[in-house]
Amino acid sequence: MSRSSKRHGANRSRITESSPISVPEAVKILGGFQAAKFDETIEIAIRLGIDPRQGNQNVRGAFSLPHGIGKEVRVIAFAEGPAADEAKAAGAIEVGAGDLAEKVEGGWFDFDVAIAHPSMMRFVGKLGKVLGPQGKMPTPKSGTVTADVAKAVSEFVAGKIEFRNDASGIIHAPVGRRSFDEAKLTENIEAFIGHVEKLKPTTTKGTYMKKVHIKSTMSPSVSVLCGQ
Repeated sequence: MSRSSKRHGANRSRITESSPISVPEAVKILGGFQAAKFDETIEIAIRLGIDPRQGNQNVRGAFSLPHGIGKEVRVIAFAEGPAADEAKAAGAIEVGAGDLAEKVEGGWFDFDVAIAHPSMMRFVGKLGKVLGPQGKMPTPKSGTVTADVAKAVSEFVAGKIEFRNDASGIIHAPVGRRSFDEAKLTENIEAFIGHVEKLKPTTTKGTYMKKVHIKSTMSPSVSVLCGQ
């Protein structure tokens, strides 16, 4: 048995509750797991009672966690003129228009988030096939197509996250790092759950939030209480 398998087994044995528990209790359990040799990401998975096949039931957006996600976020911006200068000053690692679109279309994906000024969609629109599958295509709903490019860049550099449900109706998102103290992790997780609760589609029937789990990169998941 590998060291990681032994660690996973040992960590799983520490989960004594089979029913969902409060976020602070779950965070405490995560903190008691044997850690990996790197600063693991804390992840959340929310199973929603939606029909992902219905466009009006899909849930997506962007959210600024109270304490960020604890890692550098590489942001690029499609902008020209003063907006381009402001985006660069706000922390964008690459700024451009048609030239940047060509670079991305050619296979350069060394970034986490792409921001676009509405006037740049004539260049960005053709990137849907390459950025869409990676979840990096700028959209108004996620706040990544905006006239205030500099503000969006600064928010995402600071740890704002994009999210959307997958084909199974599950939202996966990072909510911090293993090195965060329990209070910060708890606040991040509770804030994110609360935000997703507010996004319930009006066409969704029955239980909206079915299950919520949190885990670190290398740990088993812990079930937490959630709204309905």
